[in-house]
Amino acid sequence: QVQLVESGGGLVQPGGSLRLSCAASGFTLDRYAIGWFRQAPGKEREGVSCISNSGANTNYADSVKGRFTISRDNAKNTVYLQMNSLKPEDTAIYYCAVRIYGLGIDLDPRRYDYWGQGTQVTVSS
Repeated sequence: QVQLVESGGGLVQPGGSLRLSCAASGFTLDRYAIGWFRQAPGKEREGVSCISNSGANTNYADSVKGRFTISRDNAKNTVYLQMNSLKPEDTAIYYCAVRIYGLGIDLDPRRYDYWGQGTQVTVSS
């Protein structure tokens, strides 16, 4: 059974940092691309970052470039999202997802097949 579990969210002040984790089970993580997405209240889910199965290729939304870094540890079956210089507009529920039935990396959430339950990130003073 494919399962993804996010953790690491919380409340942080503007300018602060958080590291999100996405732990996978039920499948071999190193065969698939993983994406991070977020959804703020009243807004559509949007792609934040994605990483290829090997970790060699990554992509970021323009809004987070230079602040967020995606990485993966296939030995631990875990993908990370390091978020620095956080802004109030980064407040959202953050989800990780795996792309089982397609190739390549993509920031379009419609390309991803299995999702975690999400973790809340709130940036506020």
